[in-house]
Amino acid sequence: MYEVNVEETFSAGHALRGYHGKCENVHGHNYRVRVILSGENLDSVGLLVDFSVVKRALRGVIATLDHRFLNDFAPFDAINPSAENIARHVHDEVARQLDDRPNGASLSAVTVWETDTTFATYRP
Repeated sequence: MYEVNVEETFSAGHALRGYHGKCENVHGHNYRVRVILSGENLDSVGLLVDFSVVKRALRGVIATLDHRFLNDFAPFDAINPSAENIARHVHDEVARQLDDRPNGASLSAVTVWETDTTFATYRP
């Protein structure tokens, strides 16, 4: 099994509705996001998927989140912008952009760090 990992960062603010603690207050993070594609087969060049294709898709999603108050932005106007929900959102949006993945590569995980030591991972 091969894996391709691509990471990007963004900054955004949020507040967790219904949470009882300091994270219910408006605050921000410098997020780090990693997407992992996996698959068994390489193309004729020896690639599972071109890094530049994955980077372009991830950067497109990140551009919609960067320097925003996430609670005002769909889908986080309806669901909490937790690291878990952000990971799912990034997964769904990147998967949509990479709909035509070569070699049967699948988007196997998205991890979102809120700090250097705290993160959440979504695996479909």
